[in-house]
Amino acid sequence: MTPLAITPGDPGGIGLDLCIQAAIDGDLTGVVIADPDILAARVRHLGLPVHVEMADHFNAERQQGVIYLDPVSAANPNNPPGVSDPDNAGYCLETLNHALAGIESGQFSGLVTGPVNKATIRDGGFASFTGHTEYLRDAFGLEAVVMMLASTDVRVALATTHLPLSEVPNALTSEGIVQTGQIVIRSFQTLFHLKNPRLHVLGLNPHAGEDGHLGREEMDIIRPAIEALRVTCPDAHIEGPLPADTAFTPELRAQADVTLAMYHDQGLPVVKYQGFGDSVNVTLGLPIIRTSVDHGTALNLAGRGIASTGGLVAAIREARRLAELGRV
Repeated sequence: MTPLAITPGDPGGIGLDLCIQAAIDGDLTGVVIADPDILAARVRHLGLPVHVEMADHFNAERQQGVIYLDPVSAANPNNPPGVSDPDNAGYCLETLNHALAGIESGQFSGLVTGPVNKATIRDGGFASFTGHTEYLRDAFGLEAVVMMLASTDVRVALATTHLPLSEVPNALTSEGIVQTGQIVIRSFQTLFHLKNPRLHVLGLNPHAGEDGHLGREEMDIIRPAIEALRVTCPDAHIEGPLPADTAFTPELRAQADVTLAMYHDQGLPVVKYQGFGDSVNVTLGLPIIRTSVDHGTALNLAGRGIASTGGLVAAIREARRLAELGRV
C-alpha cells in the first residue's frame, strides 16, 4: 500500500497534536512531512508514547504508536505550541511542495493537509496566499479547482471561496458557474464513480431572487449557467436555482449527491452543523487526491492534548478510500 502524505500545517497549531494522537490510536495511515525537531519537541511536550521512524521504513502493517516521518527543515525549529510564527510560513508551504514532489514520483498516493494560518503565511512574505485550495491550483497551473466540504450526510461545493461577502455578487459569472459545475460533475463521475451525478445549484438571493424582485443574479447569471451545464453535461441531473433556506431539508438533501453554493458561508455552515470535526474538505479538479480537515489551527488547544482527531482521521480515511477507488 502506497502511503498518503500528511502535512500537519502550522507548527504552532494542533496539527502535530492530532498526528501524534492518531498514531497512538493506529489511525495515522500515512507519512508525516514535518521538521524532526518540532515533532520531537511536541511528542515530549505531550508526553505521549509514540515512536518516530523515517519514511523509508514505512510498514502498512505497523501503524499503532508509530509516526513515519519525511523530514523538512523549519526556519524556526523551536516553534512552541500555541504560537503561529511568520518565520515558518515558508516551511509550511515547503511541506506541501515536498508532498507534491513525492506524489509525482509515486512515493505517496495522495495528500492530507492539516490547518494553516493564512494571515501568518501572508505576514511571512507570501502576500498572495489565500489558502491550500488556491495554492494547489496554482502549483498545477490550473485555471480553476473547486472546494467541497463533505459530511456523512451532505456535500457542498463552492462557486466562490474566500471572498468578502460584498465581493461575491461581482465575482459570480455564468461562465464561472459553468466551469465550477463541470469540474464538480466530472469529479463525481471520475473520482466518485457516479455516472449520473445529481447536482443542486443554489441561488444567491433570499428565495432565489423571487423572479427578480429580490435580485437579478438568478435570472441573469445562475439560470443561464444551469441551462449551459445541462447541455455540456447531459449525463448529470441538475436542479436550480434553489432557495438556500430550504435546499438542505432532509427531502431535498436525499435528492442530491452534491449542492453547489454561491459563497462560503451560504453552504458550509450546514456541513459543519451536520458534522463539525468529522467532515472533510476535498479539492475537486486536481490531478491528485487532496483532502483536509474542516477546522483551523486552534492555537489555544495546541500542546494540551485535548483536541479531537475526528477531522484528521476522517480526511485520512476519505483520501485512502478515493485512492483505492482510483485503482478499481
